[in-house]
Amino acid sequence: MIEILAPDDPRVPGPESCTVGGLLAARATAHPDRVFAQFADGNYWTYRETYQRAVAAAAALAAHGVRPGDRVVSWLPNGPEALLAWFGTNLAGATYTPVNTAYRGGLLEHVLTNSGASVVIAHPQLTPRLADAELRGVRPTVLHPAELKATPGNFKPVEAAPWDALGIIYTSGTTGPSKGVLLSYVHHYSTAVAAFADRISEGERYLVQLPLFHVGGTIGVYAMLLFGGSVTVVDSFTTEEFWDVIRTHQITSCTLLGVMATFLLKQPGSAGDTDHPLRWVWLVPLGDDTGALTDRFGIDVYTMYNMTEVSCPVISERNPKAAGVCGRPRPGVQLRVVDAHDREVGPGEVGELIVRTDRPWALCHGYHAMPEATAESWRNGWFHTGDAVRQDSEGNVFFIDRMKDAIRRRGENISSFEVETEAVAHPSVREAAAVAVPSEHGEDEVLLVVSPVPGTVIDPGELVGFLIPRMAHFMVPRYIRVLDELPKTPTAKVRKHLLREEGAVAGTWDRHSAGIEIKRETLDETPERSRRS
Repeated sequence: MIEILAPDDPRVPGPESCTVGGLLAARATAHPDRVFAQFADGNYWTYRETYQRAVAAAAALAAHGVRPGDRVVSWLPNGPEALLAWFGTNLAGATYTPVNTAYRGGLLEHVLTNSGASVVIAHPQLTPRLADAELRGVRPTVLHPAELKATPGNFKPVEAAPWDALGIIYTSGTTGPSKGVLLSYVHHYSTAVAAFADRISEGERYLVQLPLFHVGGTIGVYAMLLFGGSVTVVDSFTTEEFWDVIRTHQITSCTLLGVMATFLLKQPGSAGDTDHPLRWVWLVPLGDDTGALTDRFGIDVYTMYNMTEVSCPVISERNPKAAGVCGRPRPGVQLRVVDAHDREVGPGEVGELIVRTDRPWALCHGYHAMPEATAESWRNGWFHTGDAVRQDSEGNVFFIDRMKDAIRRRGENISSFEVETEAVAHPSVREAAAVAVPSEHGEDEVLLVVSPVPGTVIDPGELVGFLIPRMAHFMVPRYIRVLDELPKTPTAKVRKHLLREEGAVAGTWDRHSAGIEIKRETLDETPERSRRS
């Protein structure tokens, strides 16, 4: 493990041990020819090449006016350019601010405005979405990924402090706009140590199949940089190609979110099911088929409780058995399960999980440009997760549900607020409520319940056609139910729990039954793909 240099406080790693610039420089010196990053096209970068490219990217950003403390938006699919945008941003002293490539319309406008970014590094197929964006404040400079290649000249990477912001990652809001989570270098360090320190081995190669605009994607890259391993970066998870990728790139570990494991288990079995280098996986959440995954593929399984704002406070032992278990609190973390007034509930009772850590800066230090949201989450000296859990007498934590109204579909968190906002933009929709209903795949599907403007009729198929260009593909509702009036409380709030309990009742329109399938937009590779030098 890398030496911790922190003479003032031994709990806080020094910059050489946790900042992206410090780690890249150290690895390039200690292991210059060791492979750090592989890509789907077979090209790869050594640690020395990675550092050289990152310095060049930082120099290019500085030439475009990026200064320490600025935010730089990376609007790119997984690949070499996304890594360069991240590393170059940090080496320029700026804050890496990745944005989901599916964003458009009001959600895109909100994120770009909230970030206050000076520069957006965008895939060329995404830039047309910026043309009509109504941004408040200074409009950022838009760069093509190829512009990150420059001659460094006399440029020197900016030295960051451990508590500086490595990045801002946006999470979908549940009752309001998406929030930008401020992540320090110490935060990422703490997460990586918790998730990988006791499991990593010599020659570890982690598959980055989760997007680099999610913490699930960035943490694997950072962890391999921290521990001297390597990564293979692919665009996304594909059931049919998963095992070929594992074998071709000699992957030893990865993360399986949501229904990924279910999809793999539903493939036909073969004599080669155990003929692969994969040793272990993070499986989140833990379902009923964990044992089948271990037995069939010969891999060890771990699970955890985590969210962008925290640093893996709960981690399981190897191959846990109980469905829904997250594990137990890790060392250095304090957990409480509390009621609405922050009073601790008893073992087995359901309450909200709140967290704090012994190490300073190991949790998020707020939401960017949202002081009220920061204060609400950090009240009484604890970070409030907004998730309902129960903890048994032995300390095991079980995830129950989201306290609010977020929907999770195919590994993506969806804000019901944002779905509803786009729905009511339709001229015939008076009000809307988006809730989660069970899917045959074990995760959520989106049910949108709407009421019409008096004198109008809502055509569900036409409404879906209206929504498709206005939101990310994974947010488009599968089910639409039309009611004259949504059920309300005496204070005029929609009774979403009733809509969830009723679900897709008889007469509910089903997009799948109507033959409307929506797939993730595949972006063409940029002409200037990075190649091995």
